Amino acid sequence: MRLTVNTVEHELVSPPLTSLLNALRDELDITGPKVGCQDGSCGTCSVIVDGEPRRSCLLPLAMVDGAEVTTIEGLGAPRSLHDVQAAFHAYYGSQCGFCTPGMVIATVALLERNPNPSREQIQNALRGHMCRCTGYVKIIDAVEAVARGESFEELEVTRSRGEEATAKGVPA
Repeated sequence: MRLTVNTVEHELVSPPLTSLLNALRDELDITGPKVGCQDGSCGTCSVIVDGEPRRSCLLPLAMVDGAEVTTIEGLGAPRSLHDVQAAFHAYYGSQCGFCTPGMVIATVALLERNPNPSREQIQNALRGHMCRCTGYVKIIDAVEAVARGESFEELEVTRSRGEEATAKGVPA
């Protein structure tokens, strides 16, 4: 099986019925997509496959042979966050962080299809993504901020060994 994951081509040796989630995590050591329900209900394993958000726990490798896959790792880097990642940080849209990769992936896919979604469209795009910590309000606020074109260039996320992450320009 061949896949392009986060712009890097890979030849996978996992059996064709292995889930994309397991291949990403076990064979490629890409751990952003989380192992949640394993039946497509929670959204923590979401990735973008050929431009569409998909639940990687439900996709056997045979169905994605030759596809382009983007995970949370392919969107930004710690010192160069994607706008959606920066908005989630600035608006406190992630608490424990378990659902965050799936939520961010779903948001990126939504904004690529519809750069100016209504609050209802945002809610529909995130339907089926389970979050036990935030109550979704902060997540939806973060998505709306990106859709409004809010700038996050001043946001500087720093973390020193053993210290809590801090963000310049964001209230504590």
